[in-house]
Amino acid sequence: MKYLDEYRDPMLARRLLSELRATATRPWSIMEVCGGQTHTLVRQGIDELLPAGIRMIHGPGCPVCVTPLEMIDRAVSIAARPEVVFTSYGDMLRVPGTTGDLLGVRARGGDVRVVYSPLDAVTIARDNPGREVVFFAVGFETTAPANAMAILHAATTGVDNFSVLVSHVLVPPAITAILDAPDNRVQGFLAAGHVCAVMGWTEYEPIVARYRVPIVVTGFEPLDLLEGILMVVRQLESGRAELGNQYVRAVRRSGNTAAQEAIRRVFRVTERTWRGIGAIPASGLALAPEFAGYDAHQRFSVHDTRSAENPDCIAGAILCGTALPTDCAAYGVRCTPRNPLGAPMVSAEGTCAAFYTAGRRPSTAAVSTPVRPRRT
Repeated sequence: MKYLDEYRDPMLARRLLSELRATATRPWSIMEVCGGQTHTLVRQGIDELLPAGIRMIHGPGCPVCVTPLEMIDRAVSIAARPEVVFTSYGDMLRVPGTTGDLLGVRARGGDVRVVYSPLDAVTIARDNPGREVVFFAVGFETTAPANAMAILHAATTGVDNFSVLVSHVLVPPAITAILDAPDNRVQGFLAAGHVCAVMGWTEYEPIVARYRVPIVVTGFEPLDLLEGILMVVRQLESGRAELGNQYVRAVRRSGNTAAQEAIRRVFRVTERTWRGIGAIPASGLALAPEFAGYDAHQRFSVHDTRSAENPDCIAGAILCGTALPTDCAAYGVRCTPRNPLGAPMVSAEGTCAAFYTAGRRPSTAAVSTPVRPRRT
């Protein structure tokens, strides 16, 4: 805890809050993109301690939450096959699809395993040559390098019974889509520090220049977030729009060039559908043609999956920042961590899970006035 305590110092937090109160002279709306940042803001009550005019909008920065429903249904379909060992990170197992989840497949006898690295899945495939081993490759730019390396390792070592179900999404196109939305209220962004540790921040510079919106790369501890918010508010108050870096201990402008090269070698940019939001051009990664043999979509012919969202779930509005979990008529009543209707309630980084864990319960208005998600 030694190296975390300095970023959780209550006296420094009070000083930053005092400076925020002295700096903010008008209302501002700021979006934290990352679900990990959302959990810190809500769990620590930071969003409720900010000056009254500063509103935090919780963005679509949970990769589990934005994985499209049809991808969950494809995963469930593949995992149910008797010849398949389906591997995934643990937080994907309870994400609800149209007819169930991966945990349900395992309960019915399917071989669904939690792994801690995609290389674990390659090892399982090497040790079980008579089985088809599939890894569910979900995540933002942070997990893409490890998944690329797993594919390269399988190709190099001749492991041909390994494949990946790819559902990678990219942050900058999502920010652009939010800014282009007619109902956009975001005036500044906290960018996800771990994404920028991999990719750097050059991709954000054109967004700042085009939309005249401040973006500050920010860490995940309470003081990181308070300082990042203060850096954004200072820009907004002075009429500036610049790209700042609060997370200097982990992020540099160029990012991790070796990780970027692995991504470029294995993946190609493609359009991706975001759950509850819709299709966003150039917002995802798919396998490059030379690695098509490792594509679970092709190996198991699951391209034509038809899915249907639960009509009571407003995940789209929550992920876009146009509604809070407490605005949902199902939140905390028909939708709980034990019985989730949508991914934001079950994911470790989901906004609904953050609110529920922090003890925030449904508002009276939500029961009678449910918000429906926006469609694109």
